[in-house]
Amino acid sequence: MKKAKYFIYLHLCILLFSMTEIFGKLAANTYKAEGMHSIKIYVFLALMLFVCLFYAFCWQKIIKHFELHTAYANRAMYLVWSQIWASVIFSEVITPRNILGMLIVMTGVILVSTGDAEQEEEVA
Repeated sequence: MKKAKYFIYLHLCILLFSMTEIFGKLAANTYKAEGMHSIKIYVFLALMLFVCLFYAFCWQKIIKHFELHTAYANRAMYLVWSQIWASVIFSEVITPRNILGMLIVMTGVILVSTGDAEQEEEVA
C-alpha cells in the first residue's frame, strides 16, 4: 500500500513537469501573436521556470522510494501527458501513430514497474 502511494506521488510529479510544455507553447503562441514585448511571454516563461524548480525538488524527494531505473522508466509517462495536454488544451489531433507510441511507452513503464516489484519479492 505504501508503494502505491509513492507511485501516485511519482506520477503527480511527472504530471506537474508536463505542464512546462503548456506554458512553453503558450509563450510561443503569445510571441507569434503579440511579439517579444508582451508581458505575457515573460509570465509564461516564469511559470515554466517555477514548475521546473518545484518539479526538481519533488523529484528528489520521491526517487528515494524507488529503484532508479523504475523512477526513470515511469518518467516516460511525460510523453503521454504531453499528448493529452496537446489534445485537450490546444485542440491538436492525436493520430493513430501517436496512440501506438503512447501504448508502447505505457507498456514499457508497466513492464519495468512490475519487474521491479517481482524482484523485490524474490529478495525478501
